[in-house]
Amino acid sequence: MTKQLTPEQKKWIKTRDDLISEIERLGFPAELGYECAKNLGGVKAMERMMAYLRYVKPRKAELVVDEMLAICSEINAWREKKASEEASEAYNEWLESDLRNDGEENDI
Repeated sequence: MTKQLTPEQKKWIKTRDDLISEIERLGFPAELGYECAKNLGGVKAMERMMAYLRYVKPRKAELVVDEMLAICSEINAWREKKASEEASEAYNEWLESDLRNDGEENDI
């Protein structure tokens, strides 16, 4: 039995194929496109990479890889920021909660 792809999976595959085509159009091997897609991971990141490729038209593979790494770095920084904000929110809720105040004296 063959598993059906979800619409999200189909979109990811199409975007990956479009990224590979853009990279090949610039004269780079398809393998570079596969590696970029694998590292970027998401549709939005791949679309951002394609916009860069269309606008800048890099002539060196190093520039393609540098941009891919920059996009990955920004995504990771955003994820870390969101995790930090969530932890801070949870901590602030705990500070303001009745549970904390019931079991501890306020020394402030």
